[in-house]
Amino acid sequence: MRNNSYLSQEETNELILVLKSRFEKNMNRHKGIEWADVHAKLNSNNNAPKLWSLNEMERTGGEPDVIGQDQKTREYIFFDCSAESPKDRRSICYDEDALESRKEHKPKNSAIGMAKDMGILILSEEEYRELQKLGRFDTKTSSWIKTPAKIRELGGALFGDFRYGTVFFYHNGAESYYGARGFRGSLKI
Repeated sequence: MRNNSYLSQEETNELILVLKSRFEKNMNRHKGIEWADVHAKLNSNNNAPKLWSLNEMERTGGEPDVIGQDQKTREYIFFDCSAESPKDRRSICYDEDALESRKEHKPKNSAIGMAKDMGILILSEEEYRELQKLGRFDTKTSSWIKTPAKIRELGGALFGDFRYGTVFFYHNGAESYYGARGFRGSLKI
């Protein structure tokens, strides 16, 4: 995450209005959670850097929304809920090692690198499956997911999408990148 990762009060207010509107339009994603409680958590002073991260999720096309609450920490869980893989996070390889391994035609960035810069985590396979229970996502695109170390050590990386009424997971070389593949992130606040 960059230094000075804070929003102005005006930016914070704009982001909260967008999040509130999305929350109210998609109540099926967060049954039993009240906006007033989420709003109070967002306005907490110690969450200013996380608001910046949420704004980065929004700015890059992720359309973050509350999808649950961690029962141990009581933190609210936000996932990127855009219908397709976030538009400003596509055409990227999996991680920094994959980016460095490309000698020609390097992508601008990597999924893991961007997620780190944004202060978020890339979705795991389990989280991606949970997201797909809330709607239909990645019907035309695909999203890199957190890849087990054993697969990554062999040069591969995993991605998922939704086709034919089913969630699919596939593999590719971690250095590959496609115009229709990005990544989805999560953030706890």
